[in-house]
Amino acid sequence: MVNRIPTLIEEEGLRAQGYRFIAGIDEAGRGPLAGPVVASAVILPLEERPAWLSRVRDSKLLTQTQREFLFDCMVCDGVVFGVGVVSHEAIDKHGIIAATKLAMRYATQQLLIQPDYLLIDAVRLTEIKLPQKSIIKGESISISIAAASIIAKVTRDRLMERLDGLYPGYGLAQHKGYGTPGHIEALLRLGPCPIHRRSFEPVKDARVRF
Repeated sequence: MVNRIPTLIEEEGLRAQGYRFIAGIDEAGRGPLAGPVVASAVILPLEERPAWLSRVRDSKLLTQTQREFLFDCMVCDGVVFGVGVVSHEAIDKHGIIAATKLAMRYATQQLLIQPDYLLIDAVRLTEIKLPQKSIIKGESISISIAAASIIAKVTRDRLMERLDGLYPGYGLAQHKGYGTPGHIEALLRLGPCPIHRRSFEPVKDARVRF
């Protein structure tokens, strides 16, 4: 069973090999019916070990309050991170896997420090010519990947809350675009809004009705 408390074992092993700037990369929003996929790349301050670091977990295991707290800690402490956002149109055009990798590339390009090693959740970024390791369930293993999952999740949630004001009636602020019963009911009643992913079920079914 995968240890659900991430550690710095991967990072410390890489530091022992001479790597200094290790970026953890993860995404949020692969599964929703609406909105973008968002990725984050994070380089943690491994020399300083701030107190909040021990509280970092996979974003899915944290409450919204806990995620917001850790997000604010990273911002206030000047943690180096980048964010990549890929639209629902690109998801429909290229597919969610390609769109996710593109968001991860964008996030890495936004880093103010050039990383010398990448720890990535579940995928490889072959277009980025840097040493890297893909880790299945990486947010449960590497603190750097878990931190990236928090940045990506909070960023996407805030974006979906803003989009709820533009497209009322779907409950985007509550379910963040995921296929909850309430979301599907609104989708079938109102039809898709401009940010729904047309290539996803049941959005395709709703399009036929409208």
